[in-house]
Amino acid sequence: MSERISLASSDDEMRLISKVLTLYYVDELTQAEVGRRLGLSTTKVNRLLKQARKQGMVEVNIRVPFQHLFDLEARLKAIFGIQEAVVIPRIAEDPDAMVHTLGRAGASFLLKHVRDGDVIAMGGGTAVHAVTRALEPARKYDVSVVPTSGGVQGVAYTDVNYLASQIADRLGGRAYQLHAPVFVETQEQREMLLSMAPVKEVLDIARRANVALMGVGTVGYETSRYVKFTSLSPEEMQHIAQDLGGAGEIGAFIFNIEGRPCAEEYANRLVGLTLPELKRIPFFVGVAATAVKALPLYGALRGGYLNALVTDEAAARGVLDLFEKDFRGGPRLRTD
Repeated sequence: MSERISLASSDDEMRLISKVLTLYYVDELTQAEVGRRLGLSTTKVNRLLKQARKQGMVEVNIRVPFQHLFDLEARLKAIFGIQEAVVIPRIAEDPDAMVHTLGRAGASFLLKHVRDGDVIAMGGGTAVHAVTRALEPARKYDVSVVPTSGGVQGVAYTDVNYLASQIADRLGGRAYQLHAPVFVETQEQREMLLSMAPVKEVLDIARRANVALMGVGTVGYETSRYVKFTSLSPEEMQHIAQDLGGAGEIGAFIFNIEGRPCAEEYANRLVGLTLPELKRIPFFVGVAATAVKALPLYGALRGGYLNALVTDEAAARGVLDLFEKDFRGGPRLRTD
């Protein structure tokens, strides 16, 4: 059939375009099939489809299962000025599944950014442990992995020295160990440890790190890992949260809701990089999830500690809820 179709008017052309659009988008025929059905060449069909898009006859709506997560990521980046954000979907009340999924997301993110020659400073905790377990690099990396603080007695698999050795082993790099406790009894003990050559040398390496992988912790007595390595009482933790304004902790150093260091009396007993020193690391990746981490993450983001964030939907919505409450005066966002 000849392609030479005489179009008596623009109405005739619109009718033809309408037929092409219906067959192509609704009936899901290929351009070649549309052409055979209407007696047009494939080139003609392609030209009519382009013409229809130019004239606004076609609207493309992309609906993907995780679009709402991409929207949360975009808002976190825009509001807090971070380079990257990864938000994983909420998993029904299953903390083990959540930690596993968070670890896989964190490991994938780290492998996309790690380069030969990197010095990776890291903290301890459940989230970092999950990332460590999920690391499956396709090749070896010439990297150095160094703890940002002293070690913690108790649960070995969340201890920063253990995790540094595990990440270095999986990546094929070298690990440094900081043989000192993270929390000591007095400021004098801390100063003595910091002046010791083995401790100073390792922390100096951490200060030269270009990548950091850290958890972001709470300061509530029931939920905080901080309690486990400081052995503080419920009354002391209440004092930190209510009287001193503690909102969260990174590397065992506490900050308030604006991200400013606080609880100095406790900070003076910690062996590790300080918050200002951690903030100077060029690419700082925070890993934390669940709704209880919204407040500490909000403080960490406001304080400018994080360049990238790997979190979950509940924590992300909680962070944005706090932002709306503080700066917009708008209604609270749903977190269910």
